[in-house]
Amino acid sequence: MGDSSLELVSLAACGCSAPPPEEIGETFEDNAAEKARYYARATGLPAIADDSGLVVDALDGEPGVHSSRWMGEDTPYPVKNLALLSRLEGLTETQRSARFVCVAAFAWPDGRVVTARGEHEGRISDVICGEGGFGYDPVFYSLEARETFGTLSEAQKNALSHRGRAMRALSPLITASVGP
Repeated sequence: MGDSSLELVSLAACGCSAPPPEEIGETFEDNAAEKARYYARATGLPAIADDSGLVVDALDGEPGVHSSRWMGEDTPYPVKNLALLSRLEGLTETQRSARFVCVAAFAWPDGRVVTARGEHEGRISDVICGEGGFGYDPVFYSLEARETFGTLSEAQKNALSHRGRAMRALSPLITASVGP
């Protein structure tokens, strides 16, 4: 959160044991806002939440907002990654364009919410490369880093990632809404 003077605490530190809300929104914005509102109501404190996923142009945006549940919630990511490679087999690099998207939301217990979006452009690799990160990282080739997210260090990924970008964009919105 950069230079924010806000004190961030985990749900556990707040004593919140509420189960995660169901993600039924049609957009990343819907899900992030609903999760933030849900936890703000559950704790009585302002809350931050996010929703993120992989958007593949050749698949009409799939897995998109359903990224964690694509092919079933219990399907391991190595299987999902192989399915992506299979579905894109024979396509050119340009046709394999994709992006990671994250929307971060800050909500007050009264339901007000602000959101910020972060994206990272890339393409789906034609091979699985790297064991770092999680999820789709080993098949997501970053145009900026010129390698897959699966090969980046945590620090490199945080500097470039869609989630980091969303959180950095959210920070001044929070500061402007609550004051210094």
